[in-house]
Amino acid sequence: MAFRGSRVSRWRWLALLPLPLLWGFLAQQGHLQFLENKLLDLRFRFRGELAAPVNLVYVDVDTPAIELIGERPFNRAIYANVAEALLTAGGARLVAFDFVFSRISTSGLVDQNRARAGNSELRKVILAHPNRIVLAAQYTTGGAVVLEGDQSRAIPLLRKGRTDRERNDVPEMPEQGFIVGPGAKPIGRVGLIDVDVGYSGDEVPRWIPLFGHTKFQTIHHFSLQVVLERMGLGEDAVRIGADQLEAVRPDGSVALRVPLAEGQLLEANWFSRWESPHNPRESLARVIQAIRASSSREEEQRRFAADFFARFKDAIVLIGPVDPLLQDLAPTPFDSHPVPKVGLHGNLVKTMLTGKYLRRPAAWVPWAAVLGLTAVVCFLAVVGGPKGRRAKLAAVAALAGYAAACLFAFNHLHLVLPMAAPLGSAFTTSFLAVLWQLLAEERQKGRIKGMFGAYVSPQLVDRMVESGDDPQLGGHDAEITAYFSDIQSFSSFSEKLGSGPLVELMNEYLTACTDIVQSQGGTLDKYIGDAVVAMYGAPIPLPDHAYRACVATQLVHAKLAELRAKWRAEGDRWPEIVWNMQSRVGLNTGVCMIGNMGSRTRFNYTMMGDNVNLAARMESGAKSWGAYTMVTGATRDACLVHGGDRVVFRPLGRIVVMGRSQPVPIFEVVGLKETLAASARECIGVFEQGLGRYLERDWDAAEKLFRASAALEPNQPGVTPGVKKNPSLVYLEIVGEYRVAPPAADWNGVYVMTEK
Repeated sequence: MAFRGSRVSRWRWLALLPLPLLWGFLAQQGHLQFLENKLLDLRFRFRGELAAPVNLVYVDVDTPAIELIGERPFNRAIYANVAEALLTAGGARLVAFDFVFSRISTSGLVDQNRARAGNSELRKVILAHPNRIVLAAQYTTGGAVVLEGDQSRAIPLLRKGRTDRERNDVPEMPEQGFIVGPGAKPIGRVGLIDVDVGYSGDEVPRWIPLFGHTKFQTIHHFSLQVVLERMGLGEDAVRIGADQLEAVRPDGSVALRVPLAEGQLLEANWFSRWESPHNPRESLARVIQAIRASSSREEEQRRFAADFFARFKDAIVLIGPVDPLLQDLAPTPFDSHPVPKVGLHGNLVKTMLTGKYLRRPAAWVPWAAVLGLTAVVCFLAVVGGPKGRRAKLAAVAALAGYAAACLFAFNHLHLVLPMAAPLGSAFTTSFLAVLWQLLAEERQKGRIKGMFGAYVSPQLVDRMVESGDDPQLGGHDAEITAYFSDIQSFSSFSEKLGSGPLVELMNEYLTACTDIVQSQGGTLDKYIGDAVVAMYGAPIPLPDHAYRACVATQLVHAKLAELRAKWRAEGDRWPEIVWNMQSRVGLNTGVCMIGNMGSRTRFNYTMMGDNVNLAARMESGAKSWGAYTMVTGATRDACLVHGGDRVVFRPLGRIVVMGRSQPVPIFEVVGLKETLAASARECIGVFEQGLGRYLERDWDAAEKLFRASAALEPNQPGVTPGVKKNPSLVYLEIVGEYRVAPPAADWNGVYVMTEK
């Protein structure tokens, strides 16, 4: 029976009409953006990689570079030497740095005299090569963050109404000496490296603001600055219209025309995956080695250097962070796992220089596609009688044909036609129409259950069967203690161990950690490589969750000591680095969002929120303080309420972590009372006295006390396996620096973290 020929049938058609309208509305409001993005990624992969006639070479700040130079922040003299070599010996057209060489990006713990000397070297190179070096500037991408003083910044997006130049913030800029030359004349080029995360709808950087207006100037995007320099055009050549950006030659002809969405945004056309022959790359370590070889007395070394630099002839060179520890990563349509974001700038440069822009249809097209395709497919799907089978095959062919048309338009015209709403509407509406048709023809059957069932995790199956409820996305607020642990210098393990031994080692370590976490009432959230993420206090409420978490950290360290002894006893089976394995743990207590989170087809019971992020910062920040368990004051206070004085803490001061403006008191969990040595207790007392003198700016007394506590530290470099520093040694370094360069008059002892 088809839906025709009766008054009831006509009402059924009208009852189905809201469904395609709903699909169109959801698409218009951006609620299908995530799904549309995934379908767009499929189109990229179906199209395959594109070659671009652009001589672009990446120089990677990767693991070998970090091993050669040392941990960041690098002295900027290194970048100066690299840029000079690439531009002179290599003959590169330009060099662009995907780093913000700002004042705040230099840690207060580094040698300031050496840092100033490095800055001077970089300035000399920029002056020697006018406009051939592009530097980066950056707004925040995850909300406001305090960068300088009390001034917060967020990228001025036109779509959010930030058109008032006088009220728009200034991004984090390179140091003044890098961009202003003699007589206040601008030198070099500066470009934004921000993306519009909110407009993209997922983790893939898709939409890029090509400029940002401030009360002082219009700052163009990093990639646009590269393109302008490649074309030999200055910033004054840029003309910004309502729907496009143009770069005009001196003779008035248009050299570059870029389509704009929302009057500001360019959609990235991804040309290739990161690990692709289309992306020639060299390690920064290799460049440095070639620089050294060029001055060698050996002819073979000099010949190697000459051959090496020849590959940079007339090239655009992008230098950016690649090592995963630098955390400048994001997925791409070709790479489901995060890859270096510097590749985004390369793709944007290729897009603008080739003119292969992604195009979006007019606003009416999605509505026409939704209603038109739905009408055709529904009509064919409900045809009954002898022609019913062929009609339904034709309906399937219509769906496939539209999908094929979308692929063709993307492959050959770079046109992004909507897919999620038209296909979703046509499929769901026609499917519902067919089901409604079957119900009408088979009235004796019971009601249809689970038309669209949800896929659930195995842990919820039994409960769902008993209750009859479908799993729902969402959660609730609850006070918990978030637990983050990580292995110290894990990248070295990955390099020195083969895949088989590494897997065996990690399985043994993670099993031991997980058993301890769960034995103390914790809930395992996830593994992230070598990291263990857990929560205490959910899903089962635990009033003493902070105390349990603190105890667990010490049990983990004790277990790791046993494992180190075991691995050492196994002799040559494991290299020395395994014998010295250490892990760091960070804790924070506070209200977090707890519940089932993810997509509608796949989700996990997990935790989210600012307090979770703060726990992660405790784990990563412990390295700077020479601690192996670092917790917030909130965790310490909650632990003392339920655990008394069993857990022994040591105050480390106050810090401001990235993403926050207010200082957080931090503490080290030194150990458990019953196992703590008397010398460690004495160390804590002396250290606290030294910290008090430090906050009073009494450098002499502080140094004396910290030297005394350093001799009593339970973790001693060269004695305790894997230990390189401890809190006493860290504060001795800080005191020594403040002797040379005392802090400002309003200094209150708070340390501001500039890295995650």
